[in-house]
Amino acid sequence: MSKPKTARQPAEYYRLPENSIGYLSRVTFRSFSRALERRTLEHGVSAGQWRFLRQLWREDGITQRELSTRVGMREPTTVVALKGLEAAGLVRREKCKIDRRKIYIHLTDHAKALEGVLVPMNAEVHDLATEGLSDAEVDVLQSLLRRVIANLTEEAKDAPTLSDLRV
Repeated sequence: MSKPKTARQPAEYYRLPENSIGYLSRVTFRSFSRALERRTLEHGVSAGQWRFLRQLWREDGITQRELSTRVGMREPTTVVALKGLEAAGLVRREKCKIDRRKIYIHLTDHAKALEGVLVPMNAEVHDLATEGLSDAEVDVLQSLLRRVIANLTEEAKDAPTLSDLRV
């Protein structure tokens, strides 16, 4: 874990939430989720379900574990979400015939049809969020956020999780 030689700002600076990139990112994420969900709920899809569907639209029939990784959630959380998606008629789970521990997740025809309806709603929310920004500013914003994510991903690689700390 590499640390900067000197802090960018004194610790006191970050006591104000509006100075924290983490806080601003969280508020942005929640705002995006709410705006998207206001649109997708008309079709029976919550913001939480959207995250899974979006990954399955990219690649249908992946394992539950791979889906967890791609969505960035722990497997127990994914299991609960998949039960809801299955109950809503959006996915079906299929055990691997060779390795019964593996469960493949498949979109239903209904979920496949929703892609063409819901993806434009996501674009609409992005347009709303970036209103007043130039295309170049949006490119810079995306680039900077990717760098922050990469920095934090590297930092978190070897960090213990709460379940690792339980005795």
